[in-house]
Amino acid sequence: MPLANPAHRGYVSSMSIGKILLLVEGFFVLLALVIGLWISGIFNRLVTLQQGTDAAWAQVQNVYQRRADLVPNLVNTVAGAASFEKSTLTEIVAARASVGRAQLPPGGAPTDPAKFAEFEQAQAQLGGALSRLLVVVERYPDLKATANFRDLQAQLEGTENRISVERGRFNEAVQAYNTAQKSFPAVIFAGMFGHTPRPYFTAIAGADRPPTVQFDFGAKPTPGKP
Repeated sequence: MPLANPAHRGYVSSMSIGKILLLVEGFFVLLALVIGLWISGIFNRLVTLQQGTDAAWAQVQNVYQRRADLVPNLVNTVAGAASFEKSTLTEIVAARASVGRAQLPPGGAPTDPAKFAEFEQAQAQLGGALSRLLVVVERYPDLKATANFRDLQAQLEGTENRISVERGRFNEAVQAYNTAQKSFPAVIFAGMFGHTPRPYFTAIAGADRPPTVQFDFGAKPTPGKP
């Protein structure tokens, strides 16, 4: 039997090594593609959840803005009542101005817990002042009977309910987003992609207590019609 040509054996060996190198190269290309798609999926999920929090935050801002827009008409209507407690109206006007100063930077849901707490506190002050106003109005039957005030009161109460709903939805969106960031393997890449936890709405201290009403006893309320 003739011996194999050494040159032929070397050629075959070179072909085998070449195929192996191609297979190895193809494997690493495929692996890089899989890893890239995997990381892309993590990134896209975080972006989707981030957009969800931004959309929920936009709804929160909408209902808060609606409440702020109701305040001037409400104040003007109530101010027309004779002997009404002016300190209550002053408190509402001041609280609304505080809300205007506590606006958060545009560009989506807030990420700074301190700024978020300042915004929430300002909104809580306005909500408390409006609650006290509605309690004080009970002493003014003539004011309560006016169609304009009843309409404003209904709009305000509806807005307060909507605020509660949208705050709850925002917290749900934030919970999903924050949980995704802290879950493996997203926790490895979240910071690299610029994703940070978002603060929640929380109950304001004393929110479980009814509003304290201070009457101006020096002013006599308008008596109700018999």
